[in-house]
This record gives sequence, C-alpha cells and structure tokens, in this order.
Amino acid sequence: QVQLVESGGGLVQPGGSLRLSCAASGFTLDYYGVGWFRQAPGKEREGVSCISSIEGNTYYADSVKGRFTISRDKTKNTVYLQMNSLKPEDTAVYYCATNLDCSWRDDEYDYWGQGTQVTVSS
Repeated sequence: QVQLVESGGGLVQPGGSLRLSCAASGFTLDYYGVGWFRQAPGKEREGVSCISSIEGNTYYADSVKGRFTISRDKTKNTVYLQMNSLKPEDTAVYYCATNLDCSWRDDEYDYWGQGTQVTVSS
C-alpha cells in the first residue's frame, strides 16, 4: 500500500524550530520529487519546498528561503523539512506529496500525506 505519513508538527514559539518528516511506505521515495505544501485557514494551499528525484536539487518559496531546509534520508525512505526561525505566518497544515519532478503546481502531485499541524504562537 502506497502511503505518505507526515509527523513532527506542533506548537512552537516565534523564533523556534521544528523538523517535519515525510515517511513513505509501499514505494521508494528516491525515485520521486517530493514537495512540501502548506495551507493556512482561509487560504489556498501553497508550495513551500521541493527536492528533486535524481540530482536532489532543492527549491524554496521566497517566504521560507534561508529559514527552511529540505533533505532526504535514503536509508529511512524519508524526506525532512527543517524549519528554523519560525514566524506566526508559518502557521498552517503542512503536507508532503510526490511527483515525477519538482513543481509548484499541487495538481501535478500524485500521492499526498494526511498533513501535520504547525502552529507558531507565543
């Protein structure tokens, strides 16, 4: 069964850090580009970051550049999103998804996780 499971969300104060995990089962994540998206209440889903399948190129939205880092652990079939210097505007449900390659269009992604809530608040 193909499945993506996100974890690592939670409540953090502004300036804090979280590391999100996207663990895959039923397929090898290395063969796919993996994107992180987020959706805040009342807003459209937006792309946050992506790591490509072969070369491992990384891409970031301007709003998170310099604060977030995406990476892979092939041995764990998992992609991570390290989030530092978090801001209240980062509050959202974060999703990981797979695609043949990186894209900012969420309709190009095939498999999605269930999402993990990130809340940045004092």
